[in-house]
Amino acid sequence: MSDSPLVGVVGPDADAAVAAVESAGGRATAGTASRVVDGSDAVVAVGEPALLAVARAGTDAPVLPVEAGAGVCSVPRAAVADAVADLVAGDYERASHPLVDVRVADRTRATALLDLMLVSAEPAQISEYTVERGDDRVARFRADGVVVATPAGSSGYASDAGGPVLAPDTDAVAVVPVAPFETDIDHWVLPADGLGVTVERDETAVHLLADDRVVGPVEPDEPVRVVPAGSVSVAVVAAGRSPFPPA
Repeated sequence: MSDSPLVGVVGPDADAAVAAVESAGGRATAGTASRVVDGSDAVVAVGEPALLAVARAGTDAPVLPVEAGAGVCSVPRAAVADAVADLVAGDYERASHPLVDVRVADRTRATALLDLMLVSAEPAQISEYTVERGDDRVARFRADGVVVATPAGSSGYASDAGGPVLAPDTDAVAVVPVAPFETDIDHWVLPADGLGVTVERDETAVHLLADDRVVGPVEPDEPVRVVPAGSVSVAVVAAGRSPFPPA
């Protein structure tokens, strides 16, 4: 960065981050992700929705997540001043977090940083899903849904559903059934490239979710493909939380 880097700030209650940037000798600009990421030397994303918006907007600049989840080593609000000072001074390491596109019937529908989910529109309504990679069928099961989580998102909903927490540099995703009909069922760690999930049959409508958004319905036998889609560079500072849950 230059001696006086331009730092974009995205998210609610941005005043503290703006003040921290200016106190550390940087120049701050606050606003929506689409407005501030272009031209910024670094970005501060306050809250998970802000981080997801920055990821969708796309930037090569390092992003400092604040209160945005453990999977991206985000910092607590109380540590913003020290974390931003490290960011402005260049005292951080970069961690690359992969993005994935989800394509339904060969159409690109959405991009996700944390997870993708197929889930029944009505609670406790079981559908049947098939997971494939390339020409290999990995599994077929009945469940309320299935979540595909990147390393950044594996400590969130996928972990709550019984899946593994992946190290940030893991080149794979976690595939986890949601409320499966069987009580003893596997979950899988698979490369994202070539991964597909299909709704074999449904008892109610099945919706596709990407991070914090409902993308739309998925019909039975309509192929849902996961495709690697670049990455987001996160600034890991001393105040960043570990991606692994505390003992």
